[in-house]
Amino acid sequence: MTASVFASKRLRTSISRAVTYALLLIGACFLMIPFVWMVSTSLKEPGDVLKFPPEWIPDPFVWRNYYDAVTLPYAPFGTFFKNTVIITFVSMFGQLLSASMVAYSFARLRWWGRDVLFIVVLATMMLPSQVTLIPVFILFKQLGWVDTLLPLTVPAFFGGGAFTVFLFRQFMMTIPLEMDDAAKIDGCSTAGIYSRIIIPMSRPVLITAGIFSFLGHWNDFMGPLIYLNSTHNYTLSLGLRIIQGYGGYGVQRWHLLMAASLIVMMPVLALFFMAQRYFIQGVVVSGVKG
Repeated sequence: MTASVFASKRLRTSISRAVTYALLLIGACFLMIPFVWMVSTSLKEPGDVLKFPPEWIPDPFVWRNYYDAVTLPYAPFGTFFKNTVIITFVSMFGQLLSASMVAYSFARLRWWGRDVLFIVVLATMMLPSQVTLIPVFILFKQLGWVDTLLPLTVPAFFGGGAFTVFLFRQFMMTIPLEMDDAAKIDGCSTAGIYSRIIIPMSRPVLITAGIFSFLGHWNDFMGPLIYLNSTHNYTLSLGLRIIQGYGGYGVQRWHLLMAASLIVMMPVLALFFMAQRYFIQGVVVSGVKG
């Protein structure tokens, strides 16, 4: 009797799990349709792109589309790539440095008004960026930074953003304060505790925040669109817009646009698959421990 009950329970669990996996698989296939269409389009002849019903498997495979997409005379892909790499890595470094220092102050130091100021910092997350768009643009214009990479890199060195500060603070608060006391007894200064103890122990959140920062700056479209005017300063996101709008005579070069989009997406996909564990860990740190 007992064995029969266990067998029935195990059967129900197996069926429930199979149904769940089947639903997840169907949902995953549905979400993959745009990506599959992009890959398929990037390998088609121009005349085959808009055929109906669509041909999911190109015949023939036009691999030259990838070469043509990065060698267009009106869209210097190499320049766009260089500008994007500069903006992404300089901003990521500035964001991690400044956010970790601010979070260290909130999490490990004792000073008057600390908690109130931290709430104010968190409250800035509810302020839409569009509200400060015009004043910030006027400020950068007065500084002569418009049409340079400075508006897209320098602000990252001033705070790093409320969410990144929050992420660092939540992780740093899990490190025992006794480690700070032991370091002080050994003669370590506040800056020494930050650089020699807290930062090395914060490696998981550093990687997580770095991933978020990389994704944000690599895919940023609005910032370069507002502050950059010259083609030689454009980033990859603006370069894709050029390719999209340069078909001429109403002709859209979807095959080249999809090929270029796939090339731009490759670093992001590679980073996500290599650091997927830290990405999920960051979501857990910010969601559970908050």
